[in-house]
Amino acid sequence: MTPAARPHRRQVLKATAIVAGAAALPLTLGAAAQAATAPQFLHGVASGDPLPDGILLWTRVTPAPEAVPGSGLGADTEVRWELAADKGFTRIAASGTVTTSAATDHTVKADVRGLTPDTAYWYRFTAGATVSAVGRTHTTPAADAALDRLRFGVASCANWEAGYFSAYRHLAARGDLDAFLFLGDYIYEYKTGEFCAAGSVVRPHAPAHEILTLADYRTRHGRYKTDEDLQALHARIPAIAIWDDHEFANDAWSGGAENHTPGAEGDWAARVAAAKQAYFEWMPVRPSIAGTTYRRLRYGKLADLHLMDQRSFRSEQVKVGNGEVDSAGRTITGRAQMDWLKSGLSASDTAWRLIGNEVMISPVALFSLPDYLLRPLAKLLGLPGEGLAINTDQWDGYTHDRRELLGHLKANGITNTVFLTGDIHSAWASDVPHEAATYPLSGSAATEFVVTSVTSDNIDDLLKVAPQTLSLVAATAIKAANPHVKWVDLDSHGYGVLEVTPAQTQMDYYVLSDRTRKDATSTWTRSYRTRSGTQRIERVYSPVK
Repeated sequence: MTPAARPHRRQVLKATAIVAGAAALPLTLGAAAQAATAPQFLHGVASGDPLPDGILLWTRVTPAPEAVPGSGLGADTEVRWELAADKGFTRIAASGTVTTSAATDHTVKADVRGLTPDTAYWYRFTAGATVSAVGRTHTTPAADAALDRLRFGVASCANWEAGYFSAYRHLAARGDLDAFLFLGDYIYEYKTGEFCAAGSVVRPHAPAHEILTLADYRTRHGRYKTDEDLQALHARIPAIAIWDDHEFANDAWSGGAENHTPGAEGDWAARVAAAKQAYFEWMPVRPSIAGTTYRRLRYGKLADLHLMDQRSFRSEQVKVGNGEVDSAGRTITGRAQMDWLKSGLSASDTAWRLIGNEVMISPVALFSLPDYLLRPLAKLLGLPGEGLAINTDQWDGYTHDRRELLGHLKANGITNTVFLTGDIHSAWASDVPHEAATYPLSGSAATEFVVTSVTSDNIDDLLKVAPQTLSLVAATAIKAANPHVKWVDLDSHGYGVLEVTPAQTQMDYYVLSDRTRKDATSTWTRSYRTRSGTQRIERVYSPVK
């Protein structure tokens, strides 16, 4: 909503006194002043974490011009929400009110229950006389429902400064997606200019400094939610999101992060608490077990979705070669989350088990890469500059946990497990081998689809060369050293579309023409699938229709 002209109150009073006989004038100016201070919905609407009988609704109200995100300003404000079975809101299914305040940064959440499974709904919010944009959402099917297909838009790693969120615009325009699955790094914590290897800031962060406090994290989330393409996607379909490290700080672990300096940047626990509070205020996500993002959703008898948190409980990353990478005392999941995941996989009665996975689980060895490729790739993947072969921020740094999880799949005959991953600003399609050294003889425990970044720098950006300049050379070397990796694209920005049917799960990979252009086009580039019962990746030569 565009604010009306905003005369200062003293100007209105002065005009009233001077033109006392013109009764219409002060009334007009009074209306303008009232409009200027009316609540506004400047950050869009969203829904998330769909259930057969429920949905989480979200918005943020700005009760007064000074009540910007992170300011701590603004009066308590009553917001009404409505959920309807039709876009015209003639059939209201549920409604209620929420009083929000500066204590929650004037964000609004309504966890609506008692709804009909597998049903489209429309929703909106009202504060005073101001009505928000209308959003559309959808509940999941009943737990025992038979489904022919399920489609997710899939994305990760969206650095505001590095470009525009055209990927979200293209996903919003499809009209065939059940939900939007975001796999981490929804925001970035860096100060302006620190994480733009291409050398230019397309649009600056707010705040400009590295975010450390609750006000900082709220301000950064607020800036992201002003993006029109992001708002369009959230208003179109429900979101299912997990966090990764940049929602906190780069390479976060349970006791710190690579991008956190104790003392100079405060206490790590306080920073994490602030980041988590802002995340749950600003995202259409239900906090679940232990106040984290690991939780489970279900789509009928077709698929269950196990969503992970591999930052809150993990051991500190170590360098390869120090003898601790394989230690049983180190973990990426924590004991409770590992047991939760294993029991959920064992109990699953769906055709497919999808795992929303922050960091790559397929092993990656890079010994065969030439130095001029290894060094920028090592920087991108978080490897030591001397070129050690394993990224210890991924499951490669926590091999005991990986063996336990994959061993559980094998011992219990659990098939059709698919890892869906972000994090590394590149696209991959891989088998997940029981033993990489003896693959393919040792067989595959699962499969993995990794989506590239929406805007965050990848190898061509780091090297400052045109996209696809080095991808073929590097990909050939990676696949030679890692035969379970069937495809890798190190150069592109984009997103994925995942389709799940009883017979197969397929990922279509889409590439953006130019992340720095708001009008970037989108092109299908590759598709890979895993057929039921195979635990193997194979190429497909057309996207889903």
